[in-house]
Amino acid sequence: MPGPLHRSAALVGVDESDQIGRVPGKSNMQLAAEAAKNAMRDAGIEPKDVDGVFTCGLSWAPTMQVCEFLGIKARYFDSTQVGGSAFVVHVEHAMAAMNAGLCNVALIVHGEHGYSSRNMPEPGGSAPPYSSTGQFTLPYGVQLDPVSYAMACSQHMARYGTTHEQLAEIAVATRKWANLNPKAFFYDKPITIEDVLASRWIAYPFHLLDCCLVTDAAGCVAVAKADRATSFKKKPAWVLGSGEGQSHLDIGQMKDFTVSPAAISGKLAFESSGVSHKDIDLAMIYDSFTYTVLTTLESLGFCKFGEGGAFVSNQRTAPGGEFPMNTNGGGLSYTHPGMYGIFTMIEAVRQLRGETGERQVQNCNIALCNGTGGDLSSAGTIILSNS
Repeated sequence: MPGPLHRSAALVGVDESDQIGRVPGKSNMQLAAEAAKNAMRDAGIEPKDVDGVFTCGLSWAPTMQVCEFLGIKARYFDSTQVGGSAFVVHVEHAMAAMNAGLCNVALIVHGEHGYSSRNMPEPGGSAPPYSSTGQFTLPYGVQLDPVSYAMACSQHMARYGTTHEQLAEIAVATRKWANLNPKAFFYDKPITIEDVLASRWIAYPFHLLDCCLVTDAAGCVAVAKADRATSFKKKPAWVLGSGEGQSHLDIGQMKDFTVSPAAISGKLAFESSGVSHKDIDLAMIYDSFTYTVLTTLESLGFCKFGEGGAFVSNQRTAPGGEFPMNTNGGGLSYTHPGMYGIFTMIEAVRQLRGETGERQVQNCNIALCNGTGGDLSSAGTIILSNS
């Protein structure tokens, strides 16, 4: 039975910043503004048409920065910050606001110079000393995402016998999609499973090619209330269902390293959408690491727990495979500025419109997007349809 927000809104405009990859000299806000401008052009709207703004990640007063920079007079704004899942979660928040009559057309926007920030430091820092991370994790050497995700992946391998080769299948399949996307960072560099296994160690069991890119990029998605969604420039991508979930902040507080919060968000999204797993034509899964994809697929219910390695084997998720996934090249090979979730939705909308050229999935009518935040801490899931 579809939920109360079923088809109450649609994604009506999507785009990236003018440049993605390595873009020295542009701030987070400049990148975000470019993406917002481009997405508004894609939707055929102007700043005066926008009355809702959703963003996070900017160092100070993020929604006010976006509104001031773009000349938007928002009457509803939200800067919920749950890491890389935030922008998928923002879709559900926008739908709720629209359902309550608080806004009609909203921008979800994110910009981040993940690569160039080493040369353009902004205010920020590590976890505060009063947090669980500051007390119980950082002092003991678990200081960066590759370390915490590697610890979780090691548990999956020990419990279920998951192999390095199975993880490498994900990296290779994703790179094949990137080789079809001119915007992808690794557009012209194919890899093999042997290449993944031969790449240098980052944090066992992760090789370099098991880990996402670090780039500069921005993305934006325009969301419109249902009664306006068909009046825009392009065909809308209807939101059939959505869900969000979180299970912990610090990796040390994760109850089970092999179960992602996507088990919560995915269940809610499927229940509220009225569709089943077999109806999904495209899966856009946050891929900060190959393991992120593996555990998310299991937690979403596409396969049983422990069967993710077999599920992705034999290039099942690659071009020509029976389960198209991360068709833009993902965070592993397309772009990953730090919080990647918004890019899952940009690609899904383009696929649903039939705009992706050589990498177009045939008969792509229903797509699932899942974002992951923190140390496998939070998840947001939406299911989209082009009709």
